[in-house]
Amino acid sequence: MITEYLKVAADSVEIYERAGKIIREGGLVAFPTETVYGLGGNAYDPMAAERIFAAKGRPSDNPLIVHVAVPSDAEAFAKTNDIYYKLAEHFMPGPLTVILPKKDNIPDSVTGGLDTVAVRCPEHICANKLIQAAGVPIAAPSANISGCPSPTSAEHVYKDMNGRIPMILDGGESRIGVESTVIRLEEDGCTILRPGEIIARELSAVVGNVYVADAVTDPAAAGDNPESPGMKYKHYAPKARLVLLSGDDRSFADYVNTYKGRCAVLSYSENIGDYLRAFVMNAGSKRSAKEQMQRLFSLLRECDNIDTEIIFAHLPPKKDEFLALYNRIIRAAGSEVIYLDK
Repeated sequence: MITEYLKVAADSVEIYERAGKIIREGGLVAFPTETVYGLGGNAYDPMAAERIFAAKGRPSDNPLIVHVAVPSDAEAFAKTNDIYYKLAEHFMPGPLTVILPKKDNIPDSVTGGLDTVAVRCPEHICANKLIQAAGVPIAAPSANISGCPSPTSAEHVYKDMNGRIPMILDGGESRIGVESTVIRLEEDGCTILRPGEIIARELSAVVGNVYVADAVTDPAAAGDNPESPGMKYKHYAPKARLVLLSGDDRSFADYVNTYKGRCAVLSYSENIGDYLRAFVMNAGSKRSAKEQMQRLFSLLRECDNIDTEIIFAHLPPKKDEFLALYNRIIRAAGSEVIYLDK
């Protein structure tokens, strides 16, 4: 298969029409969103979902997110409610995914066999234009080989998907760099199933109580069906072993500097000069979760291009705006953590 790679802007009408036709006819198109790049197919077509799983090498019990142009479009395939629209008023379009009961017109292959469907209205203008041109909701996970770091640029998508899909739309680098916040609605609030840029404090101001699923910090147990993408499997991993170090900056640098082999380090920008032999990569300021999230997946992919046997990174705090960063990097490391203060 020849993969067409096209740069797009808000006014790329002809390209969106061609891409929308591919989606309607059962094909796949990779497209930009504000979070990461998505690999989209017709949400009403069970074979499109199967093609997504095949292109990614993704387990078929991992549900896909259905993307809509406006929040009310979800009524065609999901059972919406007042809380959904209250959330939509505050956070959509944007990086929030809401789990809702599904209608029968959404195939089980899209929802991983669940009786619920994940709904998101992306903020990125190119994503919105594609959904409108397709005329159908678009089911899409991240546009990468399953288990690898999610793509935050079209170049990342091309590396993974060239020859696997018909078209890639290049709309520039993703603004956020990690996937959307996914929530399940509760009688008294909501539960975060996957953390993202929208955090618990912001959600609680709209819906009341906010809970965090155990699988956010610990992978779901074997045999459990994941309610959201990213809950069950090891994700985001570079080729080299990634090890997280928990401790203060001095003990972190001392540990890295005494390592005898070839190593790389994802360093806070404040500590770039602390390392003697490691290949140093700037992970962003220790004070900025947003900066670190925006860089994370790109840096993990960059690590695959250097000669290293191990990558060291800081273990982030397990709370507030750092929770999404913790969730992604703990999975990328396969939960391998060395506690330097013990």
